[in-house]
Amino acid sequence: MIKTVAEHWTCAMLARHGWAPALTRDGIVRTDILAVATHIETRPSIEIQVKGATEGARHTTWLLGNASQLAASEHEWFVFVMVPSPPHSPRGFVVPRDHVVAARWIIHQNWMTNPEVPPGQRNTSISQARVNEEVWAAYEDRWDLLETPTSSAPVLFPPWVRDRALLDRVGLPPGHPWNSSLPTW
Repeated sequence: MIKTVAEHWTCAMLARHGWAPALTRDGIVRTDILAVATHIETRPSIEIQVKGATEGARHTTWLLGNASQLAASEHEWFVFVMVPSPPHSPRGFVVPRDHVVAARWIIHQNWMTNPEVPPGQRNTSISQARVNEEVWAAYEDRWDLLETPTSSAPVLFPPWVRDRALLDRVGLPPGHPWNSSLPTW
């Protein structure tokens, strides 16, 4: 039920922030919700992929699976929803798709190539990559970002993520727009 809770909660939050959301039917790749701004004269629309996870004892992680595809437009977003046990309310992290693709790669490559771990001990594919709430923390409740093109959204990762991206053993995924110029954050 976590997926259902996460998607419906995201729709409710979008509506609270002036968006008219609609859940998509299964089969629309990488889009769970389409929404149109009712509070902006030009009525922009956005596409959102929702990832839900239960709140962990120490920290929450989201399995990113197919989050390798770069944005096809300036309006593709992820909302990561942390679903705690009742009576606590969910928490949401609003992140541009290209930021998610970069974080997924950086975190996984850093883990895979950690020089402190003997070679051959880490062989999990990137489709099993997980990113924890620390990486998304500054994106919490950033519903305001939805009003800007994703390429204009600030990168809000912790500084250590950028440090890892600069390592030759980590870098960025092939074809990522930041390969030409890594933004500062």
